[in-house]
Amino acid sequence: MPGSKSEITLIGAGLAGSLLANFLARRGFRVTVYERNPDMRRHAIAAGRSINLALAHRGLRALRAVGLDEPVRKLLIPMRGRMLHDERGQLALAPYGRTPAEVIHSVSRPGLNHLLMDAAEAAGAKILFERRCEDLDFDAGTLLLHDAPPDRRHPLKPGPVIATDGAGSAVRQAMTRRLGVQVVENLLPHGYKELTIPAGPDGRHLMEREALHIWPRGGYMLIALPNLDGSFTATLFLANEGDPGFSTLREPAALHAFFQQNFADALALLPNLEAEFYRRPTGLMGTVHCPRWHVQDKLLLLGDAAHAIVPFHGQGMNCAFEDCLILDQCIGKHGDDWERVFAEFEHLRRPDAEAIAEMALENYVEMRAAVRDPKFHLQKQLGFLLEERHRGVFVPRYSMVMFHHLPYSEAQRRGALQQDILDDLTRDAHKLEQIDLERADTLIAQKLGDCPSVT
Repeated sequence: MPGSKSEITLIGAGLAGSLLANFLARRGFRVTVYERNPDMRRHAIAAGRSINLALAHRGLRALRAVGLDEPVRKLLIPMRGRMLHDERGQLALAPYGRTPAEVIHSVSRPGLNHLLMDAAEAAGAKILFERRCEDLDFDAGTLLLHDAPPDRRHPLKPGPVIATDGAGSAVRQAMTRRLGVQVVENLLPHGYKELTIPAGPDGRHLMEREALHIWPRGGYMLIALPNLDGSFTATLFLANEGDPGFSTLREPAALHAFFQQNFADALALLPNLEAEFYRRPTGLMGTVHCPRWHVQDKLLLLGDAAHAIVPFHGQGMNCAFEDCLILDQCIGKHGDDWERVFAEFEHLRRPDAEAIAEMALENYVEMRAAVRDPKFHLQKQLGFLLEERHRGVFVPRYSMVMFHHLPYSEAQRRGALQQDILDDLTRDAHKLEQIDLERADTLIAQKLGDCPSVT
């Protein structure tokens, strides 16, 4: 839309809001972003959420569209696979993909957010901090903001509003209050606690740097992602109640006994375990199902505000970034006919949001439990073999989600067909040499023959 100067308002300058501001400003819109927190580039902000994330191909493609894929590279550490730690401290690397290019990247949430905000402002967007959205009157078309300082509330009559204010979206809550939109928030009975594995004396990583480390223990797990400064951010995922559960770890002696029994090799790397465990909050995890993402040409929910998911497929940020790219494509098609833009965006993205929400929940079971099963690793090996044998036709579901741009809903559909094939072929097999590859070829032709090639 060259030359367009129409105005658009974003609520939330997190990762999705800051990236979307880049897209919109580059199209010539006058973009104002209202962010409830102080400017994280100038003030220390309590993390509240995971301080590092997994950036994959979908997210990188969205960054590339606004020229930020190269600047972000300096923030990334490639992770080639899952480094599995068993109860005896034995290690096994399970590669994510078949080729060296199929990696995901550990990235600092604050570092990435800083880069995106800087780029948005350079593109012409205006970000106003300590401006909290308190309500939205859809009939009057007014937005109620609370400015702190000077601790005052005032109405604003914005143009179209796009809410990128996260899983606890104030805008979505206004839709519930004023429009009766019945949002379902399914919280997991598990929570998480972040811990720190510091760098070694010389700044080196004390474990394999290019891996996502996992201590899978069936009903719970510990993971660790590498940071650029040589440290790892470790996260314990555990039931809130029950034994074991966060409710049973209220005393230091119980905490140390739990880690000694289940994560002994990690315990040796966690010198501040007790202080961090009791000082830091236990995070909540859940899935948001919102039956309505837009209101005429007035409002759109995007990213976690529309469809927050659990973190176990590493796709929350990537999905939100892909939202920004898809919305930009809708604008390219319909210009500033916001009702058509918002309606088409919701039509395109809703099936994919529902699919990745389901796959993220399934991946929690895989990470904490299935990776302990020899059958899982046999099927993983077989999947790579079939991918090589039937390129573009048989592509493991994890790869379709993480390394390709196939819609999530299509990756889910094809993944189910492929899982049937893997289950059939490994029913009586215990090692790769026992697989009947001619039968594999027949099953793939029968079940996947009509599927378009994955590129």
